[in-house]
Amino acid sequence: MYAIIKTGGKQYRVSEGDSIFVEKLEAAEGEVVTFDEVIAVSKEDALVVGKPFVEGAKVTAKVEKQGKARKILVFKYKAKANYRRRQGHRQPFTKVVIEKIEA
Repeated sequence: MYAIIKTGGKQYRVSEGDSIFVEKLEAAEGEVVTFDEVIAVSKEDALVVGKPFVEGAKVTAKVEKQGKARKILVFKYKAKANYRRRQGHRQPFTKVVIEKIEA
């Protein structure tokens, strides 16, 4: 059984026991979060697709960790204009473990 959920402007295919990295959620470590925007749910043989979301379906997950990704460098440069800008960025994330899929 799996579900496709939407969070942080992205879609994720999840099963029970999966751990995924999503855009930062406002929840403390160890807290339980619920994803209500379930796009599709697969049960045994059937696939239920929502319009746009599946009615009554939800996915519960436990927040395992809050963190920041590795640093990337953003470098702006214009030739022959003596223009150079270097900036670093670390994207915040939340690691969650999927506990239950209800459909």
